[in-house]
Amino acid sequence: MRCVIARFPFDLTKTGVLASMKGIKPEQVIGDAVIIGRRTYPLKQVGQVITRQDRRDFSAGEVLRAMTQLGFTCRALGEGVASRRVLSPLQQTSAMLGLPVTV
Repeated sequence: MRCVIARFPFDLTKTGVLASMKGIKPEQVIGDAVIIGRRTYPLKQVGQVITRQDRRDFSAGEVLRAMTQLGFTCRALGEGVASRRVLSPLQQTSAMLGLPVTV
C-alpha cells in the first residue's frame, strides 16, 4: 500500500512492517501506540524504523494513518485512562494490602 509519510511516498505492506520491527525492542509508550505482533510500540519508533528518517521529520498522525490502513491496532494517548477511578491514599494503601477497597 502506498503511504505518504513526511512528504515521501512509501510502499508499505503488513508483512514488511512485521519484518522491519522483528527484533526491535519496544520503547516505553508515552503517547499514541501501535500493536505489532504481540508488542506495543510508540508510533514515532515505528515510523523511524520503517522510513529510516528522523522522528522530527514526520508526525505521529501520519504513522497512525498508515498503520491503521495496513490493519494494525492503534491506541490513542488517553484510551483507557478515563475509565479509571481515582483512589484516595487510604484506598490505595488498602488495595496494596489486599484489603477490600471502599468507595
